[in-house]
Amino acid sequence: MFEMTIFLYLFFFCQHFTMLLLLLYICATKLFGFIFKCIGLKRKTAEEYDKGSIIKNPNVPHNPSLYKKPFVESFEETPLMVAVLTYMGYGILTIFGYLRDFLRQWNIEKRHIARERDEQKDFVPLYQDFENFYNRNLYIRIRDNWNRPVCSVPGPKMDLIERSTPNYNWTFEYTGRVLKDVLNLGSYNYLGFAENKGPCADAAIEATQAYGVGVGSTRCEMGNLDIHEELEQLVARFLGVESSMAFGMGFATNSMNIPALTGKGCLILSDELNHASLVLGARLSSSTIRVFKHNNMQSLEKLLRDAIVHGQPRTHRPWKKILIVVEGIYSMEGSIVRLPEIIALKKHYKAYLYLDEAHSIGALGPNGKGVVDYFGLDPKDVDIMMGTFTKSFGAAGGYIGGKKELIDYLRCHSHSAVYATSMSPPVAQQIITSMKIIMGEDGTTLGADRLRQLHENTTYFRRKLHDMGLIIYGNEDSPVIPMMLYMPAKIGAFGRQMLKKNIGIVGVGFPATPIIESRARFCVSAAHTREMLNTALDAINEVGDLLQLKYSRRERPLPSLGWMSDESLLKD
Repeated sequence: MFEMTIFLYLFFFCQHFTMLLLLLYICATKLFGFIFKCIGLKRKTAEEYDKGSIIKNPNVPHNPSLYKKPFVESFEETPLMVAVLTYMGYGILTIFGYLRDFLRQWNIEKRHIARERDEQKDFVPLYQDFENFYNRNLYIRIRDNWNRPVCSVPGPKMDLIERSTPNYNWTFEYTGRVLKDVLNLGSYNYLGFAENKGPCADAAIEATQAYGVGVGSTRCEMGNLDIHEELEQLVARFLGVESSMAFGMGFATNSMNIPALTGKGCLILSDELNHASLVLGARLSSSTIRVFKHNNMQSLEKLLRDAIVHGQPRTHRPWKKILIVVEGIYSMEGSIVRLPEIIALKKHYKAYLYLDEAHSIGALGPNGKGVVDYFGLDPKDVDIMMGTFTKSFGAAGGYIGGKKELIDYLRCHSHSAVYATSMSPPVAQQIITSMKIIMGEDGTTLGADRLRQLHENTTYFRRKLHDMGLIIYGNEDSPVIPMMLYMPAKIGAFGRQMLKKNIGIVGVGFPATPIIESRARFCVSAAHTREMLNTALDAINEVGDLLQLKYSRRERPLPSLGWMSDESLLKD
């Protein structure tokens, strides 16, 4: 018995030690690769810093002749010392994670994690230890920053139920207190239609009284209401396409419709930062998937050229179809797709284009019609226009827009259309009312005013964050504003410090982002007043000094023109 115990002890020690060495090797490889990259770019970035300009992505060339206005995006390089310390932080957390796993294995430390029952100890486990290592040992340390219960309308301000944890975030207990009027900088409420009063709420109440809440059937059976027909006609008119189709879930709009459009023998060219719903849809389609660098037209054109020249693997037959899949606004980067160049490429190489406008529809363009409207392009140049109603319209669900033949095909072949229950009537009415307001068909200027306010708030908030010395990613017109935190410990610290100041933010880290690019993501809304934004900027400035988040090496404004100076600075 003693020999068996010693054997098991050595076995588990060797197992954990091998995993630790492997992880340290990976971290060291990435670190040295990053150092060499920084050395290679040092001279170029230093010159840009001396000019004090907003640093554009140096690796992504573009054709200015296709753009009707300047296309400015900021992606400042991660400072070398910050990258080194970030890798070291993850390395230390990993070492302690393996040590704690070893102690839990021998019941020295209490186990809070789910595990197999004793009678199933010889089974292949349903949940592998190594697969949830990150959640068990790293994410758990900052878990209190997510899943906070909201007990009000998630508008510009919201109420949160206060929680406490007796065991370092393994479980939570409600204290019975409510945090009132927390400034909401995390919801995708771009145009402020997430509200419980006003024309949208009144119309949704009337629809509930007329139709009820649930439909209880699919569209092709007994769930096709006149309100659904009205919605689809309105969406088609709003987008400027022949026809459209609405779905009850935005995620399923991508994941269930892409498999209906492509299959074996087809090629999908996907941006490396596409949303998980697009990735899942591409995988379910059984198509060949090739990924191009984010917003990099040289990378995309190389894949297109290779696909045309070489065809399918082994047989070298031509691809049945080539589908380029991109997003309008990328939700983690705040960048806007280079749509004019992509349309030029897809026309030249005879490919199809699938555009996901989940974050851009309603939030971009002079008329709120998304990234196509933003660039002044023809909607007919986009083969499949997809978007969601969950952001700018304050509702739920998604849509596909395009030619009538495309929509008629999807009605019969899309799993989301054939098998899913129809959209709830009050949700459909919320979308109809908010869309008519955006289009100005309600007889007021409320839609135009909100579009203008969103643009002003976005410009103001981005400019002030830049002036503070914070590193901000994304396009200057994007209401999604990522602020770089980098180090894992600062994700939780920033969220907690901001909540102490009654401000709710969203923190994002690995594996949702690259390991050294943890960030806080702000979503600006038209419902935010200038006073609210200034309150948030005050808090961010103070917490940024406390946590030393001002990593930017760009030139800052003179002291007399500090970040919190007269508001007239924005009006020049």
